[in-house]
Amino acid sequence: MHDPRIDQLARQLVRYSTSLKKGEKVLLDLYDVPESIGLALVREARAKGAFPVLRLHNSRLTREMLKGAEEEQYKVMAKHLLAEMKDMDAYIAVRGSNNIAESSDVPAENMKLAMKHMRAVIDWRVKKTKWCVLRWPSPSMAQQAGLSTEAFEDFYFKVCLVDYKSLVPAATALKKLMDQTDEVHITGPGTDLKFSIKDIPAIVCAGTCNIPDGEVFTAPVKDSVEGVISYNAPTIYQGIPFDSIKLTFEKGKIVKAESPGKNKEINKILDSDAGARYIGEFALGYNAAIKHPMRDILFDEKIGGSFHFTPGQAYEEADNTNRSQVHWDMVCIQRKDYGGGEIRFDGKLIRKDGVFLPKALAKLNG
Repeated sequence: MHDPRIDQLARQLVRYSTSLKKGEKVLLDLYDVPESIGLALVREARAKGAFPVLRLHNSRLTREMLKGAEEEQYKVMAKHLLAEMKDMDAYIAVRGSNNIAESSDVPAENMKLAMKHMRAVIDWRVKKTKWCVLRWPSPSMAQQAGLSTEAFEDFYFKVCLVDYKSLVPAATALKKLMDQTDEVHITGPGTDLKFSIKDIPAIVCAGTCNIPDGEVFTAPVKDSVEGVISYNAPTIYQGIPFDSIKLTFEKGKIVKAESPGKNKEINKILDSDAGARYIGEFALGYNAAIKHPMRDILFDEKIGGSFHFTPGQAYEEADNTNRSQVHWDMVCIQRKDYGGGEIRFDGKLIRKDGVFLPKALAKLNG
């Protein structure tokens, strides 16, 4: 039996997230997902008078390509993918996975080679199209979250079908506050971090570029970061799982990176290029429907009461000039049940134990 929530989600993606208009071309990039969401998206795009273009992916085939990656191969692939992307007005990616670690045995140098060539495609998509990216629920994701398949599906549609529009006023108030801020000071268990966000715009994310959504992001002044941060959310990058990451900064640069049993792996990623050891994004998460990490960054970076502090590439909208093929969102949850913590803007306490204190931001507490 068809789940009507799939149609609701397709409608939200087409009519709100990407605001498709008549005559626009939209690339539907589908990774290991059921036909039902593809059909719903194609039909919804056509209902708006847009032209859907379909691209299908399979994670095991992608892994096989990456394991034998060669320079000329990915150069040609990137050339054609970039030409396709330049033809699009919008982009919707729905990414499923039967195994989140499918690419864990792909050599790091192969991943680096592929990302070097694909960076231009990603940059064009991010900067030049109306785009939205989301995961698709699967039994493996349910297992990651510690839920039954049915319970996870209910959770998935709950957090994806949030009334994001109603959160925009409070998120905009947070943006204005961040735009007026110079120094940010974050403290918590294993964390004492200071940096400046002066004159770098803050950007509201409320159901447009990512689903689920719920963050306001900016970037630190590149060389301003000082101190230490301990992340308490698990993460996965290039198919490798990491836990309890701790980073130490001097003059903006990560001078020490630790993860139990994975020090070699984390430092290899952070040595991918010069920009990988600097921070490209600082964001506050406010989706109150998401409470616990599941090693899936599109969910984890939106956790209510969290923030993420991201080594690597900065976004053009909030640009601190840092450039890298790496963009690794690492998350710290500051609610009481995760040890608490405080965030101050220019000395004023803005969020304590994951709860925003200014009245204008109360809606973001859920």
